[in-house]
Amino acid sequence: MYLEIEMNSHVLIPPEELHEEGLMLQRAIMIHLLDDIAKKKATKDHGYFLAVTTLNSIGEGKVRELTGDVLFPVSFNCITFKPFKGEVLQGVVEKILKHGVLLKCGPIETIFLSNKTMKDYKFVPGENPMFLSENHSKLEKNEVVRFMVLGWKWVESEREFQLLATLEGDFLGPIAE
Repeated sequence: MYLEIEMNSHVLIPPEELHEEGLMLQRAIMIHLLDDIAKKKATKDHGYFLAVTTLNSIGEGKVRELTGDVLFPVSFNCITFKPFKGEVLQGVVEKILKHGVLLKCGPIETIFLSNKTMKDYKFVPGENPMFLSENHSKLEKNEVVRFMVLGWKWVESEREFQLLATLEGDFLGPIAE
């Protein structure tokens, strides 16, 4: 689910960028803020950070004595993407395994679709393995699939979510082009 949230943070600006005032200082703060958000990638509470939409306020900077860097408190709005249990999403098949399928959906790299949650599909081994249903619907590499989130796990070391998905439900499965 896409969310717009307000966040507070601190942005560190090096002394060589401080001679600028007004819009140039705002630009420097925004560039450093975007860089900080990109490094953060995601949090368990907010999900994946996709875009900063508004820089709401910039507080008074405080100079760090040893380096001369200035730390500015900022408030901003950003768009995030966080998966929720029961949500229906679309992903792309990355890998076919005997025990299920690995999908990717936007910034989420690890989504596992177990063969136990695809009761109508049977594994077909070979050079290009796939799952085939009784009505000849295929799950193969690079196929776009609509799935439902069964649950998720936050992996702090990777700063990412891992999802468990299912195809059991109405209008779930491969999307015909």
